Amino acid sequence: MKLKNKAADFFNSLKWVLFVSRRFSLVDRKGSSKVNSVLASLGICFGVMTLITVISVMNGFQMSFIDSIMEISSYHIRVKNIDENSSVDFLMDCQKSPEIRSVSAFMEAQSLMTGKNGNQSAALIRAVPSNLTEIDSGFKKEAKMWNGKFDLSESGSVVLGSELARRLGVRPGNTVELFALSGGSDVSLISSERFFTVKGIFRCGYADINASYAFVNIEDGIKYFGKDSELLYGIKLFNTSLDSKISNQIEEKFAGAKCESWKEFNRSFFGTLKIEKNMIFLLVLIIFVVVAVNIFNGMRRRVFERREEISVLMAFGGQKNTIQAIFIMQGFLAGLKGAVPGLVLGLLLSVKMSGIFIIMSKIVYYIQLFFLNLFSPENAIFLRENPMYMIYANIPPRIFAGEVFFITLFGIFSALFASARASREVLNLTVSEVMRDE
Repeated sequence: MKLKNKAADFFNSLKWVLFVSRRFSLVDRKGSSKVNSVLASLGICFGVMTLITVISVMNGFQMSFIDSIMEISSYHIRVKNIDENSSVDFLMDCQKSPEIRSVSAFMEAQSLMTGKNGNQSAALIRAVPSNLTEIDSGFKKEAKMWNGKFDLSESGSVVLGSELARRLGVRPGNTVELFALSGGSDVSLISSERFFTVKGIFRCGYADINASYAFVNIEDGIKYFGKDSELLYGIKLFNTSLDSKISNQIEEKFAGAKCESWKEFNRSFFGTLKIEKNMIFLLVLIIFVVVAVNIFNGMRRRVFERREEISVLMAFGGQKNTIQAIFIMQGFLAGLKGAVPGLVLGLLLSVKMSGIFIIMSKIVYYIQLFFLNLFSPENAIFLRENPMYMIYANIPPRIFAGEVFFITLFGIFSALFASARASREVLNLTVSEVMRDE
């Protein structure tokens, strides 16, 4: 019974707070109080919208890099020191594990590659199984074929990154030479006999991979890299957070095996991306601080203007905490009115971001064209649209529910906190003082 009575009292008090808050809002529909309330809601709306959009675009940039690095370059776990006698057992264990998505052997070497017309470029040569795209769906998804096919079935085949192929001036069907190649002591550093036929050109979301990576089959790797070249195993997981657990299991089961997770291998790069994202997050959050200060000042003024009504409510038995809740409720509603539209607009802008960049490109182009025709018409024929807008338009934003929820909640909380702090003035009012002054 006591619990029911408490619940009933709470809901009755809440209904009363909502009723009085609504009456105050109706009275405040004109004048500075209404303007301040609208501006506060608009500030929160634009803050939530901007932050969701910026973070989603930043996620798109970062995840395009991260996905390419994880799927093509670093793997989730790198394993070395697996002896030849244990390699079959190791591969079988990995294939049976429900946490492991794929496993493949590979070798790496640095090379100075020469192409058409003597063009040269440094490259990282990775020897992989010829059926890599069949056993590793993540690699196939990220290494998009620009020209030709990812075909390493024949000896002497190579697949190049798009920028590397451009520097060498080659296309599928042309020949490249591994003029200088790091490897074991049993192979020559400099040789004019290592010729490979380009079978395909790939492109991914990370420019450094496009500019430096080349793939050959693992048989050619064993042949050209030398006996001392280290054979590594790349493991990809369904859940990347399980890297430490899987690494410990492998090191315990296979003596001498050494594992390196993606967190260790890419520590500096991922750390830089995290700092960059946090700084952008911090800068945009300043919007909420400015809005909170505006709400705080507006609410303090509103409490001062409502001294007579507050004293009347107190005289009729209203508790100070309950009366304070009226103003807190007004701040909460102002935050809610701003955060919800901001959430909708932010998600809409994020989803339609590619179209927005295209529209921005057109707007900037026609503005420049107008002024060129006005002041320098002879140069107007040389004007072109900025290609960077098209690059940005092709990067899909990534929306994470947790981040969107936190941003929206923070927008509401900033208004709620400012209102709670400002409405503490109610606790200092006394009925007798207000009645005497008025």
